[in-house]
Amino acid sequence: MTFQIVMAQFGSSSSKQENLDKAEKALQDATSLHQADLVVFPEAFISFYQIGTPRERKLEDAEPLEGHFVATMQSLAKRYGVWVIFGTRETTEDSADDRVYNSTVIIDSDGQIVGHYRKTHLYDAFGAQESRDIKPGTALFEPIDTPFGKLGLFVCYELRFPEIARYQALHGADVIIVPSGWVRGPVKERHWENLVTTRALENTAYVVAVNQVNEFYIGQSLIVDPMGVVVARGAETETLIPYRIDLARVREVRTKLPSHIHRQAHLYG
Repeated sequence: MTFQIVMAQFGSSSSKQENLDKAEKALQDATSLHQADLVVFPEAFISFYQIGTPRERKLEDAEPLEGHFVATMQSLAKRYGVWVIFGTRETTEDSADDRVYNSTVIIDSDGQIVGHYRKTHLYDAFGAQESRDIKPGTALFEPIDTPFGKLGLFVCYELRFPEIARYQALHGADVIIVPSGWVRGPVKERHWENLVTTRALENTAYVVAVNQVNEFYIGQSLIVDPMGVVVARGAETETLIPYRIDLARVREVRTKLPSHIHRQAHLYG
């Protein structure tokens, strides 16, 4: 079975409406030019603010899942008949905690929310402190059945935790989606490609890592197949990156490289 995936490698602005307009144009082009079945946007696609923006201004953009941003993306998914995955900032249920969730939403081609994940491992590294503004989720994503096989999901910095990708694979994921905002920095581009490639190879699954792109984020989105081969790659500019995924490739690789059944889990503690 094959399906057409399109990575929407775009940068966000501080205007949610501009980002929704950009999403609509991306979905229009992804479906008309590339016959997309599934379009994936980056982490926190809802908005982007420059360093130095007051914390309160950044956090006030958060919305509940029933809010305008998600509802508009639902309408767009239904209008263009395509599945959509994107990152947002979600308000929390705790009035005593002024942080928000870094959430990812999966919408089917009927415009229904069929998956939702709150980032659990936060980017308190390389001088950043994501946990200052973001409240961590409390559970890993449970892979879901879709017309495109079983989809797993985690977000950006979580590439550095092999247990998360392994959890997705052990729960049946054929394709793991990784919406990201990978920050520029010394050897960070090498980290990005090495980690995406390793997570695919060690779990014999496709990994689709879609990155924000601007002067702060590197772009260079990747699709890596179950044998660790980079099969699609973005540059440093905004673009749509199409690729036709063949799920038979997952079965083929797992037959010749059956590491998933060679695990000695009783030894790992």
